[in-house]
Amino acid sequence: MTSILTQRIRRRLTENQRPFPRRDHIIGALCDEKTAPPDHERLKSLAEAVAPDLTGAGALQGFLDDPDVTDVVVNGPDQVWIDRGHGLEHTDTCFPDADTVGRLASRLAGSAGRRLDASHPYVDVCLHDGTRLHAILPPLATRGPYLSLRTHRPRAFDLNQLRDNHTVDHVTADLLRRIIDARLAFLITGGTGTGKTTLMNTLLSHISHSERIILVEDNRELKPAHPHTVGLQARTANPEGHGHVELSELIRQALRMRPDRIIVGECRGVEVTELLSALNTGHDGGAGTLHCNTARDVPARLEALALPGGADRTGLHAQISAALRVIVHLHRTKRQRYVDHIALIDDSDSGLEVSTAYSTRGHGVAWNRLLRLLEERGA
Repeated sequence: MTSILTQRIRRRLTENQRPFPRRDHIIGALCDEKTAPPDHERLKSLAEAVAPDLTGAGALQGFLDDPDVTDVVVNGPDQVWIDRGHGLEHTDTCFPDADTVGRLASRLAGSAGRRLDASHPYVDVCLHDGTRLHAILPPLATRGPYLSLRTHRPRAFDLNQLRDNHTVDHVTADLLRRIIDARLAFLITGGTGTGKTTLMNTLLSHISHSERIILVEDNRELKPAHPHTVGLQARTANPEGHGHVELSELIRQALRMRPDRIIVGECRGVEVTELLSALNTGHDGGAGTLHCNTARDVPARLEALALPGGADRTGLHAQISAALRVIVHLHRTKRQRYVDHIALIDDSDSGLEVSTAYSTRGHGVAWNRLLRLLEERGA
């Protein structure tokens, strides 16, 4: 009875344009139902029963509200896992059946203006609270539906807090401050879940408040504690295949918006060539994040992203060596995320060369070069 009533209430809320219903909206919809009980306490109890399937992420909302949880994954109705920063752990939460999981995924996608059904069986979207949702339906998901949710914490830390959390040591914190002050272009690299967005938020928060920062992202995740940031977000095509706006176009638009710094939230395609072009035309101090296993893999990773778009390898190397100087690489263990090393990227006779300047193990071969570079820029 409750599931049937929930479906009717959902239809009423949709008809009344309530994509994010509050409890009073649900109670109002229940009152419109002929089968709704007149007793206030019974009405309140029924609203409590149907609310989890109508608001937020349903049975998963408690995990998303937990400040320690970074990821929630659903591998089927009886397989819900969470990550509190120490690896995935199984939970006791379960759904009645696969259809319930599918309805939840479709509702969440719909709340963000995206379609998820048999004709569009997967979606990657940012929800209204900043949570990143990926969902894929059967038959593509053989035992699904599968959901992957990455939580978004709007709080921006400062470098002192990251040092207290052992994300950076005191030397790394000092170097990062000086890199920001020197307006050196940099990339933050690391694997999935290493804390690239958190570190980027932190570093952007240390930029002078007299500077204007343009943030270009696929999904809005960067929210630095800075009074003058302007966000641009890419747009996917609608169900008819129209309206797609790529990151490359947004970077070109950012150049016309009087930026002091252009930041690309995550470089994952040919837009890297636009970012390099921007950094080579007087827009220094820009930055981006990049999925990479080690800092030494950055040249090959940039090639893999840029060359399919028609970039010339020699020209690409020249752009990289002229525009990008610093790589900040993050590493993750089961217990900790931390800046493993800071490296410099230079052009050499054999191609692009990445050399460690400082790591958790001490000074590297590029230590003195980094200090000279900072001194030349007054930092």
